[in-house]
Amino acid sequence: MVARVNTVAFQGIEVLGIDVQVQMSGGLVAFTVVGLPDKAVGESRERVRAALHALGLALPAKRITVNLAPADVLKEGSHFDLPIALGLLTVMGVLPDAEMARYVALGELALDGALTPVAGVLPAAIDALANDRGLICPAACGGEAAWAGPDLEVLAPVNLLALINHFKGAQVLTPPKPRMQEQDAPPPDLRDVKGNETAKRALEVAAAGAHNLLMMGPPGSGKSMLAARLPGLLPPLDPAEALEVSMIHSVGGLLEDGRLLRQRPFRAPHQSASLPALVGGGTRAKPGEISLAHQGVLFLDELPEFPRALLEALRQPLETGKAVVSRANHHVTYPARVQLVAAMNPCRCGHLDDASLACARAPKCAADYQSKISGPLFDRIDLHIDVPAVSPADLSLPPPAEGSADIAARVAVARAIQAERYGGFGPYPAGRAVRTNAEADGELLEKVASPDGPGRALLTEAAERLKLSARGYHRVMRVGRTLADLDGVEGVRRRHIAEALSYRRIAPGR
Repeated sequence: MVARVNTVAFQGIEVLGIDVQVQMSGGLVAFTVVGLPDKAVGESRERVRAALHALGLALPAKRITVNLAPADVLKEGSHFDLPIALGLLTVMGVLPDAEMARYVALGELALDGALTPVAGVLPAAIDALANDRGLICPAACGGEAAWAGPDLEVLAPVNLLALINHFKGAQVLTPPKPRMQEQDAPPPDLRDVKGNETAKRALEVAAAGAHNLLMMGPPGSGKSMLAARLPGLLPPLDPAEALEVSMIHSVGGLLEDGRLLRQRPFRAPHQSASLPALVGGGTRAKPGEISLAHQGVLFLDELPEFPRALLEALRQPLETGKAVVSRANHHVTYPARVQLVAAMNPCRCGHLDDASLACARAPKCAADYQSKISGPLFDRIDLHIDVPAVSPADLSLPPPAEGSADIAARVAVARAIQAERYGGFGPYPAGRAVRTNAEADGELLEKVASPDGPGRALLTEAAERLKLSARGYHRVMRVGRTLADLDGVEGVRRRHIAEALSYRRIAPGR
């Protein structure tokens, strides 16, 4: 007899159906797992054997072969424990074979038979619903699976014994309820930031249009403080975005207690991060920081201190909104539509504009330091602002009257205008839905962001004098569109183009 149990494997957030085939036959006593398993899958033999022993069941003295089909797809992860155990229980006659065909199973087994959480339950649940199947997963992941929809049958037992009792009718498993992430403490308020009104304005523009932002200033001028307050200006994730972001975190194994995210992610990797940690990859091609920040903010502090190769690897994801991890036998693609916020000093000592504090190599040290960032990367950043040191007079002033809530209200209005505008165009281009001005491109950008006559003349003249690239030209148009949305006007005017141009910096070496 051959028992079959459905489970899944993952390539990025793409779900691949896997058929777990379990056979018992005569011959030399053995327990073999075939079908290109990795070490974690191979070790499942001992976990499954111990879990069945904890239930009082011993494996028959027969030759046991477990085949994970298709055999040419690499099987990674510990979530194959549960389907292998269910296949064995089916072939031993403990569980009915017809019942197993109705479900997709994934979960890791402890030695005492308990089911422990695994990564990827949310995309597996969505795939199971699409294929008209139920899902069996650990109890800790039940709330995550329930978000796939009310029509999905989810069995979330705490251990293997509870699942067996459910199928035998001795126990009824309660359907899990979808759970959201608990509301975190309120983000830091912009009211804490004194001075730097230009930087605050740029932060508002960046939040309104999801534009990339670079802040340059001496140490202690408030760059990191401003970046930390950006999440407080952004609108919460809408249901579609929350599901999309949570799927990435689910595959990465980062959903706490199976709770879906409600706040936009804010990721701030250290300069020592490796290339796979930032872009994605590694042994199991896990999502990197740029994918974990999808629909949120990726903050890179002390930008020139990151390795040059790592920064150059950001160029393609920033342009396409996707991080592609290439392997010899397959390619894994993760969404990476992020808002990049970077901070840097003007030079290594950081005091280029203060002769009393600057080092002896100024201003040459500034050119050397800033040249660590390539022109193409500079070109992909919409807003470049200088953040000067805050004077003692500003520090002694009372807190500003306008805080994050006031600015967030204006940002929400601008985002609503964009949602209504781009919702009328449908998916564009190549089936991709445009949500913000930063994502508009090509013909769509020309339709929505073309300035009036004086604005067009100013943009053309500035492009010639500043030697703007085609990318820089279009990014000015996007920022101008956002400024018009903040003003609540239909067309992009000359003053919007003028302000957008004030946020462009000539890349080092030009």
